[in-house]
Amino acid sequence: MFLLLAVLFGGGFVAIKTGLRELPPVLFASLRFDIAAVVLLAYVVLTLPEESWLPHTLEDIIGIGVAGLFLVVLNNGLLFLGQGTTTPAMASVMYGLSPVLAPVFAWWLLGDRISPVGALGIGIALSGVVVIVQPSPSAVTDASSVGQLLVLGAAVAIALGSVLLQRLSLQMKTVPLTAWAMAVGAVTLHAVSLAAGESPASVGGIGPSTVASLLLIAIPGTAVAYAIQFVLLERVGPVRTNLVSYVVPVFAALIGWLLLGATVSRWTAIGFLVVVAGFAVVERTALRREIRRLQPQEHESKSTPSSAPPCDD
Repeated sequence: MFLLLAVLFGGGFVAIKTGLRELPPVLFASLRFDIAAVVLLAYVVLTLPEESWLPHTLEDIIGIGVAGLFLVVLNNGLLFLGQGTTTPAMASVMYGLSPVLAPVFAWWLLGDRISPVGALGIGIALSGVVVIVQPSPSAVTDASSVGQLLVLGAAVAIALGSVLLQRLSLQMKTVPLTAWAMAVGAVTLHAVSLAAGESPASVGGIGPSTVASLLLIAIPGTAVAYAIQFVLLERVGPVRTNLVSYVVPVFAALIGWLLLGATVSRWTAIGFLVVVAGFAVVERTALRREIRRLQPQEHESKSTPSSAPPCDD
């Protein structure tokens, strides 16, 4: 399931890049969630009792609004705008910074302490961004650099939205809340698309490859992928689930090369390794705990004399 999730998310970056050839970015993002919201809401209605998928408190409603604004509208609006001028591999690396940025917002909004070593890890990960973007006076107006920074903005939106949700006492489960957030986000993205002057009529002229891209990013890349992510969070916990962010760029680069002929620059690969190193430093305690848990336990019989009487325990 972990590898399947990485493939779906990695392929999603390639699908977005393909669909942007014919569709305006914000309109494309809104169409993605039109379809995904319908699929996920149908799943929720058919599989969960009514009392569990409807909001019951004001904080549930606020949670839907926060998730819709940060995790759907800002996240996808910036992601789709940024991917117009950058490669799937570069975008997936920048996007994978959200687990590293979340502790910064948790420190700011929740009062969670960041140790000096944790701060060092965040600095290492952000230095990976510098390696990838390579800022310079000429890069300020470079389309690729601007696109990468927009994708970084999407990662910031995910991290901030996730921390804001932690401040709320939600009664709704994650899956129905996400489904409603997708529906709210889709409507909002359509309004933003119209305000930006994008023409809905452009949908009528798209070709088969764009239709396929839209269906792939909406159903397996969103509705199915989110469902798998929720299952992984329950079964293996957030630390190991977040590691998928650092497997996604591998599949994004591979699928992008196979389907689009997109290459990965040396600096993107180096920057990716620096970002992963920063994540490892930030999550060092949790990763150490997970590694210990995966190690086989030594048999107690090796340290207990055979002549000893059986323990009352």
